[in-house]
Amino acid sequence: MGKIVGIGACVMDTLLSVSEYPNEDTKTRAISSTLAGGGPVATGLVAAAKLGEDTAFIGVLSDDNAGQFLINDFKKYNVDTEFISVKSGYRSFTSVIWLSQSTASRTCVFDKGDLPKLILSDEQKAAIKASQLLMVDGNELDAAVDAARFAKSNGVKVLYDAGGLYEGVERLLKCSDILIPSKEFALGHTKCMTVEGAAARLYEMYNPEVVVITCGKDGGILFDGKKHISYPIYPASVVDSNGAGDVFHGAFAAGVAKGFNYEKCCHFASAVSAIKCTGIGARQSVPTYSEVQKYLKENGYEL
Repeated sequence: MGKIVGIGACVMDTLLSVSEYPNEDTKTRAISSTLAGGGPVATGLVAAAKLGEDTAFIGVLSDDNAGQFLINDFKKYNVDTEFISVKSGYRSFTSVIWLSQSTASRTCVFDKGDLPKLILSDEQKAAIKASQLLMVDGNELDAAVDAARFAKSNGVKVLYDAGGLYEGVERLLKCSDILIPSKEFALGHTKCMTVEGAAARLYEMYNPEVVVITCGKDGGILFDGKKHISYPIYPASVVDSNGAGDVFHGAFAAGVAKGFNYEKCCHFASAVSAIKCTGIGARQSVPTYSEVQKYLKENGYEL
């Protein structure tokens, strides 16, 4: 049973690497084509597992080809699949992602499929109760809110990967102990003009233990209710930035499980995310814990 469990999007990505984005209504040849598992929490759980933590995904998947790929991908990375409900006759969540070598950017087109909503079973609730940390990302919102409330009532911390400004996310924000929004989410939700202001406003509105705003190439900001602390982005030759934020959140969760304080978790997660960007695929490029230790030491930070 996982020390870190998660509820959220689980997606089969088709990654197409191209030299540059083509013009509309033309053809271009891909440099490579790769199938990979995706989704914020799903990929975060894989990252935490590769960093040495016990993890489990809680959700609903289809028995179609994409769903079977996703289950097998979890198993490949030692993410527990015991708490996944598999349904027949539904279409999985899939996406096609174009990766431009010339700009190191990504463009995603997704199909959310038609899977039924997750309704927590007694077994899934037991897995949450036995865990140390619950990760959520705003997908499967009703189940995520129920799970977060249940987690908090049983002393389990809730980490919210807040990337999408979905309707009703205030319910989940109120349940968050570790709130990690993107800069876009933080500014959009609070209407603040600065990241520092948004962090303080989110803390005031929802009273988590900590707010960490990720700012992409600019690193990020931590706010603990008393002071703002910045953390850097670590150097990397970017090949594939897709999933970097998902990996950051999973690495942060792994840092919490390892007993790091929140500032150290920021540095750890930033380093893991940077190393991940040096290879193709959000999951397969996640480093081991010893690789992260070595990388951080080379860049002047000791865990």
